[in-house]
Amino acid sequence: MTFYVYILGSKKRGRKKTYVGWTNNLIKRLQKHNSGKGAKSTKGRKWKIIYKKKYNLKIKAMSEEYYFKKNRKLRKYLSNKF
Repeated sequence: MTFYVYILGSKKRGRKKTYVGWTNNLIKRLQKHNSGKGAKSTKGRKWKIIYKKKYNLKIKAMSEEYYFKKNRKLRKYLSNKF
């Protein structure tokens, strides 16, 4: 099975926000976030993928997600790219 770590970016009223997650179906997960059925912190925004990476092991994807969630400077750097 394939797993993805992803970072979503959103702009609302000039303010940028990012969200980090992992999934085994990237397109379906993005649709959930954009329809308001994803994570609570993603509601009310339109998101786009600003980073994604594919893994064969779930534990590797979860580890990478944890790294990104703790590294705000890297997330800010990536959010400035979109």
